Formats: sequence, C-alpha cells, structure tokens
Amino acid sequence: MNNKITITNHVHAEVKKVWDNYTDPEHIVKWNFADPSWKCPSASNDMRVGGKYSARMEAKDGSFGFDFEAIYDEVIDGKKFTYTMPDGRQVTVLFNENGSQTDIVITFDPEGQNSIEIQKNGWQAILDNFKKYTETA
Repeated sequence: MNNKITITNHVHAEVKKVWDNYTDPEHIVKWNFADPSWKCPSASNDMRVGGKYSARMEAKDGSFGFDFEAIYDEVIDGKKFTYTMPDGRQVTVLFNENGSQTDIVITFDPEGQNSIEIQKNGWQAILDNFKKYTETA
C-alpha cells in the first residue's frame, strides 16, 4: 500500500461549517455518494480515537449496497482526522483554513480490486458532491 491516492477540493465556506457538514451524520447522508443514482440512507459517527464511523451506501434502484466502516486513529477537531478501514487501509482528511474558505485534502490507501483511476475518480466525485452540498446548504 505504498501508492497512496490524494484528492482535494476548495470549499467556499468557513472551516467550522465544512468540518460540521463532513462529520455530522445529519449532513453525511445528504452528500455521501458519487452519483445521483446512489444514496446514503444512514450514517453514524463517533468522532474520537477508537470511535467508529459507519455509512450505508446504496444504489437507489436497490441493485447494490455496502457498508463503509472505519475506526478513528486520530482526531484534531476542526483540523484533521485519520481512520483505518477493516481491511487495514488508512485515510487522512485535512481541513486547511484559508480565510473564509477551506481546502480539504484526503489521502487514502487504494484497494486492490479497482484501478487507481476508478478509485480516485469515485472518491473525488463524493468530495465534489460534498463541496456542492456545503456551498449551497
């Protein structure tokens, strides 16, 4: 897992709103999907070291779904968190305040089934959906 993937986005919102929208299950269910044909019907988030994150992701037509889960390794409120997925892959999410805007940088270990490009595009699409939701909510 040496080939980490990094995606970024520049969100036109203050870091507190960005952090809250990214970590609060009430908001997560409104943006956590890569395509409009998908949904995130439920999410839970225990934002502390050793706490669990869980989100259900499903195709709207019911043809496919999965649970995304992770355990937090580090949480620095409003700035950064890291977590590990059940298969050992790790993710780091940074929130860099830039005046009244926020840069989000996500670095993650790829899985072995899909190409790097597919994984990067999928995660980027979710982050783009988050940006759209946060800037219009």
